[in-house]
Amino acid sequence: MLTTLAIVFVFGSMVMIHEFGHYIVAKWIGVKVIEFSFGFGPKIVGYQGKETLYALRVVPLGGFVKLHGMDAELNEKGQPVIAPVKDARSFMNKPVWQRMAVIVAGPIMNFVLAIIMFVSVFAYLGIPSPGSSNMVGSLVKGKPAATSGIQPGDKIIAVNQESTPDWTRLTEVIHSKPEQVLSLTIKRETQPQPQIVSVKTEKDPQTGYGMIGIAPEVTYMHASILESTRFGIQRSVDFTKLIIVTLTQMITGKIPADVGGPVMIAQVIGEGAQEGFSNLLGLTGVLSIQLGLINLFPIPALDGSRLVFLFIEGVRGKPLNPEKENMIHLVGFVLLMGLMLAITYKDILRLFVEAG
Repeated sequence: MLTTLAIVFVFGSMVMIHEFGHYIVAKWIGVKVIEFSFGFGPKIVGYQGKETLYALRVVPLGGFVKLHGMDAELNEKGQPVIAPVKDARSFMNKPVWQRMAVIVAGPIMNFVLAIIMFVSVFAYLGIPSPGSSNMVGSLVKGKPAATSGIQPGDKIIAVNQESTPDWTRLTEVIHSKPEQVLSLTIKRETQPQPQIVSVKTEKDPQTGYGMIGIAPEVTYMHASILESTRFGIQRSVDFTKLIIVTLTQMITGKIPADVGGPVMIAQVIGEGAQEGFSNLLGLTGVLSIQLGLINLFPIPALDGSRLVFLFIEGVRGKPLNPEKENMIHLVGFVLLMGLMLAITYKDILRLFVEAG
């Protein structure tokens, strides 16, 4: 039940804030909004406002805002037609910069949501400060340290018999030995004598450092709203840079393209919910940044491709053929759904392998 609520909260907040960005800017520039929907496929429930249908649809893998004149609409005979460019409330009748503002507003709102999530975490927990001792604060699941038997609270007092009195020296030694077997001397409060644990480091693909998947203990200091806001914005910027670098390395083949779909994301959300509400808020922020960035990619059916078409229109001084553009977006949407199904199938197979 907790996982289900968490998934609804995370997906719902990311999608609705994104579509709200399109919606509010479209309203602001005078475009008629025909529909504001969460999900795709057949309608489950809906409310018909003065001119906008607000609907919940069957497939909860996104959402959309349908704007008058943006795509083909059915006339009285059931035939698809494009709204006349002379229609004052048609999306196509607005200047290029206004239409670009409508499109980019969705991804921007995802970044705004991320900032709100991180600010909320800092305001609630305080500003995190990593400890300087050689004590292990947490472990990364599936990494060498976690599978070796090391536990949070353990002190790593030596590596290969070399003293590691603080976290700085501990990480320096581990980083300098990628893909090597290390002999760690562990001191645990429940055991009178230190014990030796063997761990083979992994090589970080980005830095080349040796890694075993440990993090220092973290203390939290109370922060004002202004401090929380500053740290929230900085955390959003840091994650944005990290995601851009990671995606670039995947595209260029520097690191494996380990892509997860809705099933994997739902699993991660469930695990985050089990760790506490603050972790869920932080996870929502990270996923919202990812959604905002991916939507800016020049892929047909995504916001990025519409921005490309609008840029071309601005350079040419006239729009491309609406029917051809809509066909490109339709084909892109179909391919995107196919890719999503393939990734989902891969995620389900991965779950069966892990369960086995």
